[in-house]
Amino acid sequence: MIEIQNLTKHYGPIKAVNNLNFTVEKGEILGFLGPNGAGKTTTMNMITGYLPSTSGTVKVCGYDIGEQPAEVKKHIGYLPEIPPVYTDMTVKEYLNFVSDLKKVARSKRASQISDIMETIQISHVQNRLVGNLSKGYRQRVGLAQALVGNPEVLILDEPTVGLDPNQIIEIRKLIKGLGKEHTIIFSSHILQEISAVCERVVIINKGEIVAIDTPDNLSRNLGNVTRFLIKIEGPQDDVTNVLGKIKGVLNIECNSKSQENVFKYTIDSEKDVDVRRPIFFKMAELGYPILELQALGMNLEEIFRKLTTKEGESVELQDEEKNAKIQDKQEDVELQKEKEEVE
Repeated sequence: MIEIQNLTKHYGPIKAVNNLNFTVEKGEILGFLGPNGAGKTTTMNMITGYLPSTSGTVKVCGYDIGEQPAEVKKHIGYLPEIPPVYTDMTVKEYLNFVSDLKKVARSKRASQISDIMETIQISHVQNRLVGNLSKGYRQRVGLAQALVGNPEVLILDEPTVGLDPNQIIEIRKLIKGLGKEHTIIFSSHILQEISAVCERVVIINKGEIVAIDTPDNLSRNLGNVTRFLIKIEGPQDDVTNVLGKIKGVLNIECNSKSQENVFKYTIDSEKDVDVRRPIFFKMAELGYPILELQALGMNLEEIFRKLTTKEGESVELQDEEKNAKIQDKQEDVELQKEKEEVE
């Protein structure tokens, strides 16, 4: 449905986007994740044809954005970070205006706008001025304009930015519902949104892709340890002591006491060592029943931090080492001066 090959954008000597390669399958909701300034919006602007690329290709529904931009735009609905709404129009007037721009047949226009307003749940405000709507409803109107013309592909850039928690949940439900009939690229730096809505993620940092996979696969492949939650009935001190002696167990943390003599523990073990079997037999031998065992992967926030801060942490560490060396040299000079003064 969407094919991106070697996509690159330079602003003078600055590489905003560097050699991106990924695809989005039909019916998929792809999360496009990255810190502020990572190149997400630039990439989306190139996919939609709003911004020309320096090099590389973008194909949507088989059409090349560089060679057939008009055809590509027929298949894309775009919601930029700031919704392109006119505040002096009513909602219905604005959607009619967008229908004109997208050349929707007049015979289909009224029914299509009615269906979109019902889907986005804005029918009851259709005669109100857009400028008098709350931010959440303006965001809905922006989403509605992206749906005009019934495009196969939706590009949504930070669709929940600035919304309150209730509005975020509502927009999230709308996007998940739209995913049943549309292919969606959903950009955000809000990790909860990506986790809640997207099936697969592309993580971009400093203009380059650092990971493409499902959150579950990223969690399994990037973690240095295996983590799981276990609930055991037995005295906390005894259980903790026994668990700590099992080969491969690296760390044990007692999280809570759920009932009398029943405790929940988080256990970290070596990635390549399965400690579940020895734990089971040891607890059975002592008569401490295991009531629950649940695998815990890295959450998306941990994955994101690991992939987007590693280089920054390295630089920060180098700076700290450099500053320490400078300070050591300064102290040596001062000691030498004091020594000379004494002599």
